[in-house]
Amino acid sequence: MSDLPAILSKLPPAVAQLLESFLRRVPVLRRQLDRQYDALIDDLAASLHPYQGKLPAYTHLPRQGRTRADILAEMTTLQQEEQQRWRAGYVSGAVYHGDPAHIDFLNEVYALNSQSNPLHFDLWPSTVKYEAEIVAMTAHLLGAGATTDPIVGTVTSGGTESILLAMRAYRDRARAARGLKRTRIVAPASAHAAFDKAAQYFDMELVRVPVGPDYRADVAAMAAALDHNTVALVGSAPSFPHGVVDSIPALAELAHSRGVGLHVDACLGGFVMPFARELGYAAPDFDFRLPGVTSLSADTHKYGYAAKGTSVVLYRGEALRRYQYYAVADWPGGLYFSPTLAGSRPGALSAACWAALVNTGEAGYRAAAARILATAQLIRRWIEQIADLVVLGDPYFVIAFASPTLDIYRVLDAMNARGWSLNGLHRPAAIHLCVTLRHTEPGVAQRFFDDLQAAVAHVKAHPAEQGGMAPVYGMAATLPMHGIVEDLLKRMVDALYRVE
Repeated sequence: MSDLPAILSKLPPAVAQLLESFLRRVPVLRRQLDRQYDALIDDLAASLHPYQGKLPAYTHLPRQGRTRADILAEMTTLQQEEQQRWRAGYVSGAVYHGDPAHIDFLNEVYALNSQSNPLHFDLWPSTVKYEAEIVAMTAHLLGAGATTDPIVGTVTSGGTESILLAMRAYRDRARAARGLKRTRIVAPASAHAAFDKAAQYFDMELVRVPVGPDYRADVAAMAAALDHNTVALVGSAPSFPHGVVDSIPALAELAHSRGVGLHVDACLGGFVMPFARELGYAAPDFDFRLPGVTSLSADTHKYGYAAKGTSVVLYRGEALRRYQYYAVADWPGGLYFSPTLAGSRPGALSAACWAALVNTGEAGYRAAAARILATAQLIRRWIEQIADLVVLGDPYFVIAFASPTLDIYRVLDAMNARGWSLNGLHRPAAIHLCVTLRHTEPGVAQRFFDDLQAAVAHVKAHPAEQGGMAPVYGMAATLPMHGIVEDLLKRMVDALYRVE
């Protein structure tokens, strides 16, 4: 009973699934799990709430409001402290541009448009212009000019919303056109967690198919998973975990031949991969140049270098796009319609996105892609020189690596101790670095390699070291009872919302 998660991790998955509901009903076992989860979260308290005891904490409105100058001074202090790591390139993804002049430009654009709201398009017709042109420019970059089909779309709040809306569109089209009551999505195991969220939110079945030894979607296995209720296949360009581009041409041919949709998740690659081939990299077609691609998501707030909070979802034809809309004609409040999940939206973010696209231009995105791809391949070659590490698959600019000899999550903790914020992965246990413009700055890639060598050496010298995130990642990776692990993750979210 002293290490129940470790005991459970040794059970066969089928047995573990049978026990999961039983464990939830046995108070003594549940309390034991709760104590261990609480202990894990307590170990993380300092990292979850680093300002505890250092700044005022509010559980109710102050009797008298603080001065604007005082508030701005406090926020400036926090901003200056928090930008140090990402500005120096210690972060995987998260901040994709980061140049001070670019940030200042976007902030000016945001301030000019801070009151605008696309819901009230009659008051702010500028938002109509901005969003329509964002969609058109993104569509052109992603193959709209190579097909006679109209490529249309909308601006969303991020990649997750883009994926949610596309899946809802496929579901509702199948309900209307085929009368399906149950709808299925077939996706590789590496597809983004947003597809799980879409399945949960919209009551769809998600079938995840194991990837091949190259970490790309297994097209034959996905074909075998298709059935009468399948409304969409999924491919990634590239996948978030391993940074590899799925065999989109083969998936597109499969989708087209079977009469189902194919959504390409290019949230990471939408503004990098279009330039990869002309820059000399072996990159497959992945966009609307392929007839079987019927929708695609691309995040403008990642490598599109817009402010956080915008993405684009694209469709082959207006008919499919209309299924993502929401409209109600009999509400006492009047006629209501919305293209996305939200009603009111920050028009300033759309204005900043438009400004980023127009300011950067095609030449700017090509030059940025060249720097990112070259730096990523250099980092990949360096990782491959470390005997205890192995690079997974054939990545472009998201470099995932594992270890056959070490606890890779201890390596993750050792890198955290050196200031790095990297992503831990599961199945297999691994780490990845999402290379951005921050990493192309002089000396950053070399520092990463030097610190990674030192981290590996530290873990080899201290294999029994305790603490950090390694126990959390390790338990989540090995415990076959996913519901119990999800309970732990929800407790972590609870902890984030505590006022400390």
